[in-house]
Amino acid sequence: MKIHHFLRFCLCAAVIACGFLVLDSCTGRDTYVSITGYAQGGTYIVKLGMDSGIRRHGPEPSEIKAGIDSILSRVDNSLSGYNRNSLLSRFNAGESVIPDSIFTDIYNRSYAYYRMTEGAVDVAAAPLFDIWGFGFTSDSLPSPERVASVMSSCGMARLKPEMKAGADGKVSPEDLLAGGKGSGANPSLNYNAVAQGYSCDLVAGYLRGLGVRNMLVNIGGEIFCQGYNPAGKPWSIGVDKPVDGNNVPGAELQGTIGIGPEPCGVVTSGNYRKFYVKDGKKYAHTVDPRTGYPVSHSLLSATVIAADAALADALATYCMVIGVEESKEYISGTPGLEGYLVYSEDGQLKTWVSEGLTVR
Repeated sequence: MKIHHFLRFCLCAAVIACGFLVLDSCTGRDTYVSITGYAQGGTYIVKLGMDSGIRRHGPEPSEIKAGIDSILSRVDNSLSGYNRNSLLSRFNAGESVIPDSIFTDIYNRSYAYYRMTEGAVDVAAAPLFDIWGFGFTSDSLPSPERVASVMSSCGMARLKPEMKAGADGKVSPEDLLAGGKGSGANPSLNYNAVAQGYSCDLVAGYLRGLGVRNMLVNIGGEIFCQGYNPAGKPWSIGVDKPVDGNNVPGAELQGTIGIGPEPCGVVTSGNYRKFYVKDGKKYAHTVDPRTGYPVSHSLLSATVIAADAALADALATYCMVIGVEESKEYISGTPGLEGYLVYSEDGQLKTWVSEGLTVR
């Protein structure tokens, strides 16, 4: 689950209810439209530039909104752990399902992220998040014995690297076990680390198919953008100050970063909004799948800019697992990545910005 960051603009309830708002064109070429709605337990905001060709021959904003809503509904029906009828919920309950393209694609991508991060991002570690109270249950503070037991029966190391349906078109939880049926507990998956970023990419792909060149897709704080904003400048994105009590996205910003015009995903992950305290100790929602325990380090939030939002989503989680110094090294040493880290040092907030990123 990501800590959300938002553009520095306000949306009133009337705009959300209306669904879209036509904005003045500042470029002389595109008319910008802002489309809003509800999705995945929160709101989405899509800003797009409609050039003269789209305005004359393309769909109306209301039709574009319907297309976006349809995509997000498909994602919900496939990947939501809170929708009891979703493919994911039924699969986690032990049912054989007929996977759609979303269900198959996100699993295969997630296995690649698991390998890329050497096990630090593991969508099959859902039972670990559950026992710590950060998944789909309200458990908390498990015993070391329970942690060890759960770790031995979950994780992508036990699973096949690719999801393939059988001759009947279905895939069962046992089908994913690398050791075959009967080789261990059935997998339980949780795509919170990648699903919203992946949703942004799907919406962006839909918009590109319509001919849109300038866009910003914001789903619950996860962002994909390309091109320019209505002022003809790169998009500006605010990053929330990662302090306890800053619970309103955009209310108090740590900084604002300039993004684009190249297509990219921008995702922030952090530990300062979802946590609990027991016996005087703070337990943050980032659980390291390699140890089975919540992380304990000075990194408070990590903003990652990558080629797409699903990858940025996964790598923001990765940074929150590995901490400040390893994150600096990874971002600096990986072509195509930029990052903005906020951490605590001697009781003060400190920031680190990668070389190619502009912070205002």
